[in-house]
Amino acid sequence: MGRRRGPRTPGARVAPGGARVNVLYLPPVLLAVTSLFSSPLDLALGLGGAALWWGAAQLTREGLTAEQAFVARKTARRPALPRKMLGSAMIAFGTAFGALAHGQQPAGAVIYGLVAGALHAVAFGLDPLRDRLGEGMDAHQHDRVAKVVERAEEHLAGVRHAIAALHDRALNTRVARFEESARAMIAEVEDDPRDLPQARRYLGVYLQGAEDASAKFAAHYARHSDADARRDYEALLDDLEQNFTARTQKMLQDDATDMSIEIEVLRERLQRDGVAPPHPAGTE
Repeated sequence: MGRRRGPRTPGARVAPGGARVNVLYLPPVLLAVTSLFSSPLDLALGLGGAALWWGAAQLTREGLTAEQAFVARKTARRPALPRKMLGSAMIAFGTAFGALAHGQQPAGAVIYGLVAGALHAVAFGLDPLRDRLGEGMDAHQHDRVAKVVERAEEHLAGVRHAIAALHDRALNTRVARFEESARAMIAEVEDDPRDLPQARRYLGVYLQGAEDASAKFAAHYARHSDADARRDYEALLDDLEQNFTARTQKMLQDDATDMSIEIEVLRERLQRDGVAPPHPAGTE
């Protein structure tokens, strides 16, 4: 019987692309090896093609990671660098170089390159080309929210990576719970940008403080395994999680209150215009 896999740590993310991207690292190795015993020109072309293919694999992995983060957000700016599309171009040039290195005529090398680049684009798709605006959000609001969310995600990633270096499953799980409370606030801000002023300090100053504290704790705990420091750090996460959750609930309550007020104002306006009957006696 095969060995059973343990449960995935909460908050862990599956690497995008998986085996499809890993396969891209094999051809450049083969091309480099098969070019070693060629003429100097063919050797240069082969190694150049291998370097382009390797760079394309790296860009493709990064592009898929950026796309994953983009799709996960309700409000997001498109990736600044179209990594997957650049990867397709590098695959095309690398294939042409490799074909030339193995005796192909220029016209044939160009055709091979175009086909390989097109297949890469079909396999991995294009990069997001437009910003994702939240519902009812204008470009200015989108830009403000996107900047805060991106910075918040960077701080959360810093916390996660600092603790992950300790290889402590319990701490990873504890950090994942804190991330969930922070992401609940992020989701609320994306749903209603009017909550941004209330959330800005939490998603900026507090998360930056959590990142700094996590880095310092991880460095100290890796050297000393200090149980008191661990308790203090976990207490800090408890306080942060409670504060994030409480603030998010407050924003949700404020939204519900605002909605009730808007409904009541609309009712009164409809009554004044004779469109709706007055409230029955004894009702609000």
